[in-house]
Amino acid sequence: MIGLNLVYGVAGLVFASFALLSARDRRWANAAFHALIALSFLIGDRLGDIANGVLVLTLVALAASGRMRRSTPAPPADDRHGARVFIPALVIPATALLGTLAFKQFPALVDPRQATLVALTLGTLVALVLCGLLLRARAAEPFAAGRGLIDDIGWVAIMPQMLASLGAVFALAGVGEVVGALIGAVIPAGSILGAVLAYALGMALFTIVMGNAFAAFPVMAAAIGVPLLIRQSGGDPAIVAAVGMLAGFCGTLMTPMAANFNLLPAALLDLKDRYGVIRAQVPTALALLAFNILLLYAMIA
Repeated sequence: MIGLNLVYGVAGLVFASFALLSARDRRWANAAFHALIALSFLIGDRLGDIANGVLVLTLVALAASGRMRRSTPAPPADDRHGARVFIPALVIPATALLGTLAFKQFPALVDPRQATLVALTLGTLVALVLCGLLLRARAAEPFAAGRGLIDDIGWVAIMPQMLASLGAVFALAGVGEVVGALIGAVIPAGSILGAVLAYALGMALFTIVMGNAFAAFPVMAAAIGVPLLIRQSGGDPAIVAAVGMLAGFCGTLMTPMAANFNLLPAALLDLKDRYGVIRAQVPTALALLAFNILLLYAMIA
């Protein structure tokens, strides 16, 4: 059955190509960083917990060493291809949508839980082929351009995975239960509004602290979402989860911990104010958070 094995395999090979290109250019720290990520994708499930932990600590050490360098800016691309340059980019979401719908009809072929990721991966491969056919791109060009982009992004590229893993660790450690007990002592018994406020604001605040809504979700779902909003108040699990994530994303807009969203654009655009992106987003984030609170309350009450 096709599932995450395909997704991880393709991602691992891409990062392996980044590592080879970096080694060719004698960017040894970058090469080691990309090689470790490739190793994690390709054989991470065979390494064991301790080896994977050492791998992550090595990634952190490389990122903190300050030896990872940004790539040399590529010369501006010519526009002789016109609107054709958009075709490969548009093929990816189209393939992801059609593939998701089609693969769910063949559960024996593709894991239904991973249909979207599999379709997205296949769409990316199709787009690479089209780049060669339509734009006359050499086989190595997409990987060289990708390596340049990932070098500009740097270690921030893997921050979402790191923070999501941290959320899973917190959930396994029982942080959600502890938070739930503390909040339960404050919320009036049976108060749906109190539970909604605690859940949505908690998602936003935990996201601000941890930098990723996926890291905050296991904690707040275990603390409030499942026991108070779903079991006690009868809320729809899909609605509680979806709106909770949206509330968390409001926190993403307001925190430097979400460096890949908020600090990286400021660095790439050479903004004088490092936190300029965050300052511009705060009013929108607060308005959206208020709307999500009202929406969730209306859907449950």
